[in-house]
Amino acid sequence: MRLLILAFSVIGILASSNAAQADRRVAFVVGNGAYKNVTPLPNPPIDAKAMAALLRNVGFDVVEGTNLTRDKLTEKLLDFGKKAEGADMALFFYAGHGIAINGTNYLLPVDADIKSEMDVKLGSAINIDVTLDQTMSDAKIKLVFLDACRDNPFAAKLRSVKSTRGVNVQTGLAEMKSGEGTLIAFATGPGQTALDGQEGTHSPFTRALLANIAKPGVEIQEAMTKVRAQVSEETDRGQLPWGHTDLIGSVYLNPAATPPGAPTATAANTLAVPASPASDVELEFWRSVKESNKPEELNAYLTSYPNGQFKAIALARIASLQDGPSTTTRNLTTGIDPATFTDEATQVTEDQIGLDKAQRRDVQRRLTGLGFDTKVNGQFDEPTRAVIKRWQAARGYPSTGFLNRLQHKALQSEVVAIVDAGTSDDPDDHPSRRRSSGGGSRHYRGGGGGGQPGGLFGGLMGGLFGRR
Repeated sequence: MRLLILAFSVIGILASSNAAQADRRVAFVVGNGAYKNVTPLPNPPIDAKAMAALLRNVGFDVVEGTNLTRDKLTEKLLDFGKKAEGADMALFFYAGHGIAINGTNYLLPVDADIKSEMDVKLGSAINIDVTLDQTMSDAKIKLVFLDACRDNPFAAKLRSVKSTRGVNVQTGLAEMKSGEGTLIAFATGPGQTALDGQEGTHSPFTRALLANIAKPGVEIQEAMTKVRAQVSEETDRGQLPWGHTDLIGSVYLNPAATPPGAPTATAANTLAVPASPASDVELEFWRSVKESNKPEELNAYLTSYPNGQFKAIALARIASLQDGPSTTTRNLTTGIDPATFTDEATQVTEDQIGLDKAQRRDVQRRLTGLGFDTKVNGQFDEPTRAVIKRWQAARGYPSTGFLNRLQHKALQSEVVAIVDAGTSDDPDDHPSRRRSSGGGSRHYRGGGGGGQPGGLFGGLMGGLFGRR
């Protein structure tokens, strides 16, 4: 009998081992920004690093790279292709420049020097259709995210020879179609351009992906619907992510179910989730970034877990990294009123607070200190409204761009080093003090509007990279 029990135990162990290995996930994550022959892009490497951290924490074996030359990019693709053979899920994420010529999309390494159609097809660029076919075709589920629809300076060079070569150089990327078991998502629609985002942060599309695709128990197509809504809202409908899907069945990046009795989000702006014990996924995510010296990686944790167990620590570390040791920090010593997560703020509720110019500057400094960079000028103009929306979305408050008393109180309770007056753009402030954080908004237009994170789906594998 003991031998029989032992035999069944061994069988059970082997079966569980096989089950653990059954869901094999592989991801390719690259962000190219340090272009040598055109103006660099500041955000793609930041986007890629945050995405890689997120995917590792939901079980992906990640092939990661930033600012890759053609040779290095090819090496990474070969590595990814080998690992993706027979994988249950293969995910491809690229942020950087891309270009569409005669309906074909190309990925652009940082050493690309494109002056003609021949440069694209015979050396400087990498055909995205061929790349996806060669590296991912053997995987059961294939997810492709292309944050590369920015209008880029290479296109102008090629258009200059259009009359002699008959080259059709599109704005943004061309439409692509997905095969069975595939989802392809673009930052914006075919032939349109997307935003790169405020320098030193994430693009709107990547920010929305980070906030939605790995939420526990959220199916990928539901997540992409939320991505689409988030980008559209934060760019004032100027950018609408697009894509195409031919998935069969439900696909989850993080299948963990919501604990019984826990509140669930009914909309993008309502996330009334009180603090609860950290899940294993959250704990691993936090361990991967807690010693980081990069605010964007800590912000990736806050985006994924806006009410996480380590929120206060993450905010304090971000403030410390951005402003150095400070004696003007405040601790989150009290809980947030649950109504903060449900009560929408309007111009009326903000007027009721009665913020004067100095108090508005204080709000702007606090937002900047938390990593939501904005000009400190005492004016709640459109850029500041967009930043307030980002902060609200990240915290799970109704995202309107206006404040009410509860949200204002919550902002004041967050751990934040008050930004030096040198960040102020108001002429009344001292002109000689330094600017502590920041970067200006880079608006890359041509079909895209201006702001933050975004969504997806529509048609699929044709367009590819073109960041600007």
